[in-house]
Amino acid sequence: MSLVHRLNLRLYGGLAGLATGSTLLASPIIPGLHQKHELSEIQQGQILINELRCGSCHDGMPGDSPPQAPVLNQLGTRLRPDFLKGFIADPSKHDPGTTMPSLLGGLADSEAEDTADALTAYLLSLSTEGFTFPSEKAVDTARGKELYHEAGCIACHSPRDDQGKELKREGDVGLGHLAVKYQPEGLTAFLYQPRKVRPDGRMPDMNLTQDEAAALSAYLLGTSRTSDQSSGKAKPSPDLVAKGEAAFKSLNCSSCHQTDPGAPPSAAPASKVPQKGQLDLTKGCLSESPGNAPDYGLSNSQRAAIRLALAPNAQVEESPSERIQVRLTQLNCIACHQRDDYGGVLEERDAYFHSTEEALGNEARIPPSLTLTGAKLKPEWINKVLYEGERVRPYMKTRMPQYGDPALDGLTTLFDEADQLPDFEFKEPSRDENRTFRDGAHMLLGNKGLNCIACHNYNGKESPGMKGLDLMTSYQRLQPAWFNQFMRNPAKMRPGIIMPGFWPDGKAIQTEILNGDTETQLAALWYNFSLGRSARDPSGLKNEPSKLEVTDTPRTYRGRSQVAGYRGIAVGFPNGLNYAFNAQTGSFSAVWTGDFVTVGWQGQGPGNFNPAGKLTQLPQDVAILAEPASPWPLHPVRTKEHPVNPDPLYPRQHGYAFEGYWLDGDQVPTFRYRSGDVSIEDVTRTLSDNNSTLRRTISLQTEKSTDRYLRLAAGPVRQVAGDVYQVGDLKIMPDKPDDVLLRKSLDGEQELILHLKLAEGTTTRTINYLISR
Repeated sequence: MSLVHRLNLRLYGGLAGLATGSTLLASPIIPGLHQKHELSEIQQGQILINELRCGSCHDGMPGDSPPQAPVLNQLGTRLRPDFLKGFIADPSKHDPGTTMPSLLGGLADSEAEDTADALTAYLLSLSTEGFTFPSEKAVDTARGKELYHEAGCIACHSPRDDQGKELKREGDVGLGHLAVKYQPEGLTAFLYQPRKVRPDGRMPDMNLTQDEAAALSAYLLGTSRTSDQSSGKAKPSPDLVAKGEAAFKSLNCSSCHQTDPGAPPSAAPASKVPQKGQLDLTKGCLSESPGNAPDYGLSNSQRAAIRLALAPNAQVEESPSERIQVRLTQLNCIACHQRDDYGGVLEERDAYFHSTEEALGNEARIPPSLTLTGAKLKPEWINKVLYEGERVRPYMKTRMPQYGDPALDGLTTLFDEADQLPDFEFKEPSRDENRTFRDGAHMLLGNKGLNCIACHNYNGKESPGMKGLDLMTSYQRLQPAWFNQFMRNPAKMRPGIIMPGFWPDGKAIQTEILNGDTETQLAALWYNFSLGRSARDPSGLKNEPSKLEVTDTPRTYRGRSQVAGYRGIAVGFPNGLNYAFNAQTGSFSAVWTGDFVTVGWQGQGPGNFNPAGKLTQLPQDVAILAEPASPWPLHPVRTKEHPVNPDPLYPRQHGYAFEGYWLDGDQVPTFRYRSGDVSIEDVTRTLSDNNSTLRRTISLQTEKSTDRYLRLAAGPVRQVAGDVYQVGDLKIMPDKPDDVLLRKSLDGEQELILHLKLAEGTTTRTINYLISR
């Protein structure tokens, strides 16, 4: 531990310590400030200013823009009314460590209680969906316990013993109050999609399935997992709601919170709050007795750090590396990742990090170091990890959280600016050398050379030994300069790695391949990884079949396809019904019967798949729009003559965003995506009593009534009955025929469009696809 770190711990001992006149452990907790960081006191003050959202009221605050506070429009579907009232009256008492200040400290006790009553009534009135109650479906609390301790929750929260008691350390965000805070299914919904409520990403999305969220919720609530039967029995009076709304405005709550997800928080009136240059740093929020000002329950050390950061002469010239440390501390990334001499898993948390490939050592269970990340990873890969949840270590049980755009904005650029290695490019083989490079890499990787496939998967195929990360992702992920240095000295670039050095002191230990020339061997490996699926399998690796079959459970396969684009997903059922989903556009793009798919192993990444049975092709353009656009915006096409994408923002500019998918207990996938502010879950199953029909169920969730239009088919579409439409050998039957629009497109073909009329909350629609065999 560095001297700076020891001094920081002494200073911050800190963040959860006593504040004059405050409850024990009531000071606001910023978890990253309790990790191994080396920030100056001014920088720590700046983080506090940012995370406490001081800039929501005061102009000119240092640091990044303040993170958005929780959205309040559906509190009544999540929280228990008694907790909400108590929290409003005294936030730190009911949720120790919260960053929510007390706003009622300047009022007499009776007036404060009345105001808390009124604010509770107003906030509950915003919940239009009504209260929810737990379903009868059994949940796996043992799985919840496992997820809580292994998926990454304990980076910010306290682990629990076998009796459910929190094993707290300073800086942990306690969860012991959850049972009195949450409605059971409200907690499940929050864990499933936390950024819907907490768009600031400080509670990130842990990529939980619905079943996992339910299991985790049940574990956290424990034996107290019961509904608040008082909820919804008596609606608050309109007068009390109106009084609460007036209090909400007068207390300036809207400067931090949204009550309408479609509208941003409103700035505090400049006349009511002093700006940075006008602040008296001994009064207001920074006073030990804030009075009418917001009371955060700050500790003495927190007030001192904030005052330093706000002092007139407080200037911090931050390099990109220092700005990265601030960002990683804000988001508490340093609880799992080490960068340079700061961060990393604490000794008391180490036992909670696990892997399914323990033999690979710490590299398989501890999240990777972020030292030289910008020099190691290509920017497009960093973006895939940060924004799309891309992962290459499926054996690691700790998950990479998804923080969302606002929290991560600019981080990739900072890595690129901060982390540099000398420019380096591998030698490209000439036409005459092409075969030599291929053969050399083939030998090096196989069991007759360096035997890399003894520890690593390769091209989507499992290693016969340990299942380390797939070597063929190297070219997609890594910068050539970092790869070159890593291969020459793995332990220097990744201290503690169990990978041996095959080129010690720059000399090849395998002297019979490519004349034992180090530069040529490394260049051959890099060239081989650039070939993707066209690279030959090394000796000692079993071959992958070209035809994939469905056995007694549904099967899902991801890869490029002419019928589903470069982000295609094929799904096959045991009864011989199959379909494809284009994840790039959200389109249900093909249906076929019979055999599943054939896979061609040529090209980068997963193998290209093609339906192996009788096919009906459906449109691959963006499937859902907010308006029934005419013409429908079609997928841009690149040709040899016009290789540049003419519309690089398609389909994002039309509101579409794919958010992944999960498999249920029957191995049936549910796709998650968005259309603007509408969240969508899309699942297709076969009917148990019908071997010719696929039933597609689409659940659309929205905060306010709106419309969407789903294009189901295009081309030679005809209406064959009142509610039946046919294209090729496929019959399509939407659940509400009156909502169907059959129209001619500009090219004279027909388009089948389903009008989705969405009420506030969740709307579910079904479409049957009847396939002629």
